[in-house]
Amino acid sequence: MPDVVLVTGVSRFIGAHLAGRLAESPGVGRVLGVDVVPPSPELSRRMGGAEFVRADIRHPLIAKIVSEARVDTVVQASTGSDGLPTARTAHREMSVLGTMRLMAACQSSPRVRKLVLKSTSAVYGASPRDPAVFTEDTAPRDLPSSGCAKDAVEVEGYARGLGRRRPDMDITVLRFTDLIGPRIDSALTRYFSLPLVPTILGRDARLQLLHTEDALTALQRATLEEHPGVFNVGGDGVLMLGQAIRRAGRVPSPVPGVAVPPLTGFLRGTNLSGISTEQLELLNFGRVVDTTKLRERFGFVPRWTTQQAFDDFVRGRDLRPLVSPERIREAERGLGRVVSRAGR
Repeated sequence: MPDVVLVTGVSRFIGAHLAGRLAESPGVGRVLGVDVVPPSPELSRRMGGAEFVRADIRHPLIAKIVSEARVDTVVQASTGSDGLPTARTAHREMSVLGTMRLMAACQSSPRVRKLVLKSTSAVYGASPRDPAVFTEDTAPRDLPSSGCAKDAVEVEGYARGLGRRRPDMDITVLRFTDLIGPRIDSALTRYFSLPLVPTILGRDARLQLLHTEDALTALQRATLEEHPGVFNVGGDGVLMLGQAIRRAGRVPSPVPGVAVPPLTGFLRGTNLSGISTEQLELLNFGRVVDTTKLRERFGFVPRWTTQQAFDDFVRGRDLRPLVSPERIREAERGLGRVVSRAGR
């Protein structure tokens, strides 16, 4: 059981909620929540008994905080793209340079015995040559070459390097599929809230999602228990992109694949400013991970399936159908009759 835990990224949903949960955990002596800006009043309440420390993990002084607070467990939760959109340069500096500084602080402090890294399944990339399912040992056919996915690959490399230099330290890497839920604000939730949802013509990607509550439970257990290693974390089952759009009551708006780069520029001028090229690639090709290792070695089965997590998001956001289901079914039947006559 950890005594003093340091959690990064507490101005965001995952970091703040995790810090609050850990502060309530019996046996945990102290929880420090670190970020460059204070959390919002709502997130401050969620932090509960955790202490906020305004600090920049990109600065070498983070090592002093780790040492003087006698931290023994570090949770790097400031990676990834949950929460409000962040400028690309600032995000890269926080994820890559910040993690490098943080891990250097962990390496230099003999008290630190555990590191938990919130990573992403985006490290596998998304391409038409991908396998049907990624395991933790599957090498991507096309490594991410830009964006947050590339940052995540670099960050995981730092974690492996720390493990080689500090073999006495337990390191847990959780590769989350895309997060969704009624309370999180992200590019994906804003995408499915659009009245007309742009899709790639001729594509229907497979999506595997993770409810934010399951993500928090996995991080909490990784912090409080001994689970070294790399684990894929995602809800059971998949949703086809078209199914998800219909379940949200939205209307798909297909665009040709060649229009994806212009579409990215267009979306960045809307409330989807946080969407990235690699996320558009995911919506083009999809990505599914195997969670056998999570169930058998970690001992965790997400409470929500992919479909249940998405439906909880729809209910929580009170998304109403723009077109009644009866009208959609009538249109589908009419289209089916047209196709049948054309076939004959």
